[in-house]
Amino acid sequence: STGVGSTDLAAGMVSGKLWFKVPETFKFIINGTLPEGVFAKDLILYLIGDVTADGATYMAAEFTGEAIRNLSVEARFTISNMAIEMGAKCGLMEVDDKTAEWVKRRSQKPFEPVYADPDAVYARIKEYHVSRLEPQIAKPHTVDNVCPVKDVLGIPIQQGVIGTCTNGRIEDLRVAASILDGRKIHKNTRLIVAPASREVLLEAIYEGLIQTFVQAGAAVVTPGCGPCVGTHNGVPSDGENVISTANRNFKGRMGNNRAFIYLGSPATVAASVLKGSIADPREVLL
Repeated sequence: STGVGSTDLAAGMVSGKLWFKVPETFKFIINGTLPEGVFAKDLILYLIGDVTADGATYMAAEFTGEAIRNLSVEARFTISNMAIEMGAKCGLMEVDDKTAEWVKRRSQKPFEPVYADPDAVYARIKEYHVSRLEPQIAKPHTVDNVCPVKDVLGIPIQQGVIGTCTNGRIEDLRVAASILDGRKIHKNTRLIVAPASREVLLEAIYEGLIQTFVQAGAAVVTPGCGPCVGTHNGVPSDGENVISTANRNFKGRMGNNRAFIYLGSPATVAASVLKGSIADPREVLL
């Protein structure tokens, strides 16, 4: 499957058809285990920074290896969600027991897994070892402008955003809440939390996460995109720095082309709004 824009959608509604080229495949072999305080968001930002925003244009990105197998299904979603940010049409991972269990909890329909052929031909193959990977940040104004968090420590932050389709799942909210629990966000910083769906919101209420966010000083907004698309619920002011778990940080992305958007994991955003500046989440997690 792949996403479509409004023009593609209109063409499909009018004609009942869409036209695609069969993409070549870019295989990413991710070895090792992500260290404590480093998450799927850090991994995908690192990969995008390495291959650049057009490094996999019109390809299918296939992610495999020990690090991928160790991730939860929700964490894998974060990586597949951001495959488009390296130009890919989709982000694929092999079905395993975790995947099958996730699907069975949500659908009774039978499904047939699809696997890569043993003799599959790839346009490109890159191999990584991530056991020493550090938290990553994408700096304004492109997603591939990536660096380790240590390179941007201390940059003042006026707003943090936790949520969106990239990192608004219950697992993400749990990580952020574990950092914010019993603490208050910095007096000069706002925090907006946007659960990805109604299901996530209800589970977060049940687990007490919403109470944790509100007590920390956050504003919890309607499930959905939140301020990511720049239409409501947190459009930044001129000159403000925002750290967000979203998937894009283009100039004007959040509704103001005079603001600056940094991207990071939910843990990095939570740690940063406590400090009022970009912070390393390992300082509060470890």
